[in-house]
Amino acid sequence: MQPCRQRYRCKACSGRFDDLTGTVLAGHHQPLRVWVLCLHFMGLNLSNRQIALELGLDGSDVQAMTEQLRRGLVAKAPAVELTGEVEPDARASSGIAEVYVVAGHKGQPAAVAKRGGSDGGASWQARRAVARWKRISRPSSA
Repeated sequence: MQPCRQRYRCKACSGRFDDLTGTVLAGHHQPLRVWVLCLHFMGLNLSNRQIALELGLDGSDVQAMTEQLRRGLVAKAPAVELTGEVEPDARASSGIAEVYVVAGHKGQPAAVAKRGGSDGGASWQARRAVARWKRISRPSSA
């Protein structure tokens, strides 16, 4: 138990709880400020090893924390519901809309993102997609 965290007792069932009960952070030994910093560093796209160095924690602890945070974020994301009708592209010979990739840029979203829109720069969504692509497309060291 952390001394700075307020504890409560339910009058109906005499159960004890605190402000984090029922959240993704419940039942862990790290202080709340460490969790917030970990989430901040994740947002900066730091690796687990870099986060561990910044927070002075063991790599396995940071791995468990980032996995827990990611699971919690996914669990809280609203379900995507697609509605409406989809019509085939009349110009497509197969009746299915085709996707075009700029020649020379296939598999290189960073190059496509550099072309940008009318604002001259890539949006934050495009930059996030590029960062995510770079993170997951690294060759494995095994």
